[in-house]
Amino acid sequence: MPQDLDKADRSTAANGAGLLGRDLLAGLTLVAITIPEQMATAQLGGFAPQLGFFAFVAATLGFAAFGASRVLTAGADSTITPIFVSGLAALAASGAIPPGAAALLALLVGIALLTAGGLRLGWIADLLSVPVLTGFLAGIAVHIAVSQLPGLLGIPGGGHHIAGQLQAIWSRIGDASPFALAIGLFTLATMNLCERLAPRLPGALIALAAATAAVVLFGLAARGVAVLGVLPSGWPALAWPHFDWADLRGLVPLALLLALVVMMQTATVSRSFPDSDGAEPRIDRDFVGLGAGNLLSGLAGAFPVNASPPRTAVVVESGGVSQRAALLAAAIVLALAVAGGALLAQVPVAALAGVLLFIAQRIFRLRQIRAIARQSPAEFALILLTAVAIIWLPIETGVAIGIALSLLHGVWMTTRSRPLELGRLPGTTIWWPPGDGYVTQNEEGVLVAAFQAPLLFANAESFRHGMMALIAQRRPALLVLEAGGIAAVDYTAAQALLSLIRECREGGAAVAIARVESVRALEALRRFGVIAEIGEDHLFHSVEEALRTLDQHSGGRS
Repeated sequence: MPQDLDKADRSTAANGAGLLGRDLLAGLTLVAITIPEQMATAQLGGFAPQLGFFAFVAATLGFAAFGASRVLTAGADSTITPIFVSGLAALAASGAIPPGAAALLALLVGIALLTAGGLRLGWIADLLSVPVLTGFLAGIAVHIAVSQLPGLLGIPGGGHHIAGQLQAIWSRIGDASPFALAIGLFTLATMNLCERLAPRLPGALIALAAATAAVVLFGLAARGVAVLGVLPSGWPALAWPHFDWADLRGLVPLALLLALVVMMQTATVSRSFPDSDGAEPRIDRDFVGLGAGNLLSGLAGAFPVNASPPRTAVVVESGGVSQRAALLAAAIVLALAVAGGALLAQVPVAALAGVLLFIAQRIFRLRQIRAIARQSPAEFALILLTAVAIIWLPIETGVAIGIALSLLHGVWMTTRSRPLELGRLPGTTIWWPPGDGYVTQNEEGVLVAAFQAPLLFANAESFRHGMMALIAQRRPALLVLEAGGIAAVDYTAAQALLSLIRECREGGAAVAIARVESVRALEALRRFGVIAEIGEDHLFHSVEEALRTLDQHSGGRS
């Protein structure tokens, strides 16, 4: 017996050592991806590169302490950076922005995420449909690409609106540096080749190291290639940003919008990369982790952070199984930020532009756009409308329009539902819609109708009018509403159903409801008085039960 216990202990220890080794490998791989990406994202927002490092470290510590996912990684993110940079620029133009606004914004986003997680508002993450989300990412990708063209070409940028940025680029195109352009394109090509031929290789780090070496060896800084220069080193000074309560009026709407985008991306990452033990994602807990990460980022003087799909994929593909991988990466990145400012002095800005162009290329989901255009032209229009709104309007306005389009799309799909008549499949007790090769039979004096959507205010009138049209066509003595597809009923729809029942009665038809499978719908029908109106004896488990029962009563088909 002691020998068996000893073997079990050795097996557990070996397994633990194996998992630790996998996390160490994943952490080192994550570092190679994180360093260039966080620098580039900070550069995208106009921040010093070391703030990108601090944001990554803060996000990692906060999420590791409070998040649920064992593999999700967070940090500076190219999806939300253009949004809050655009929003802060608009506030700055109106003079309603305090010093350190990005840090204060991170704190507000953190508070919003903690609140969402505490109130279990994970369902909000599903507000954006896939086509709208695809259009949103396409618009963000265009913004990233345009914003990085000056760095890629080695010329000054200009303008806040995308049209002004393009005009500034065109006016200075003759001053473009061929060396900067070559470095940027080399970085972009290297990252694409590594992703296609050897995904485990850190293409961004390889390209950045090679580009930096070229700058040093050939003296390209003296030939017009912009470099980062010596960065300030040292620990971040944790402090609450100074602000006036009046400053919050401008920042709170932007913070809520950012929190919504972070929630949607966090939910997507958590569901796409489940833990190795197969446990269900705990989205609300992950919101709390991202909320803590944003609070720490704000206290460190950085900016809002988000869950990262590509970096999480790197951890999973490298065999990482816990937050130890992200914590190791954070420790190395922090050491570089604290002591290694001079090591990054010769990094060319064009190489960081190449990294961001690669990110823009990845989030522009061309394959998915083509599939949606082929399979659903109406939803392809949603992609175009959302992308145009994001590109042409202020980004935060475009995001709000995208969310509104997604909600309107859901409402429109609900309002398109119409009642349909069912018929019995010959020789069975199954009632089925006619068509698609099915031959169905109807019973004399009976109308069996179904509604395959929640009964809500948005479709209440179309439901009532559709039912009345079927009744006028068939003139039944008995109407059976097959409610298997009705998942919920609200007050407005219940009133429409009550009105329909009374009109049927006035016309001499009895009404029964069959197969209410949704507990929510049944509870609502009782609460709003619909069951009391038809009587409990006219509520059935199936259409056949309704017909058999009511056939036995003289009032069944009166």
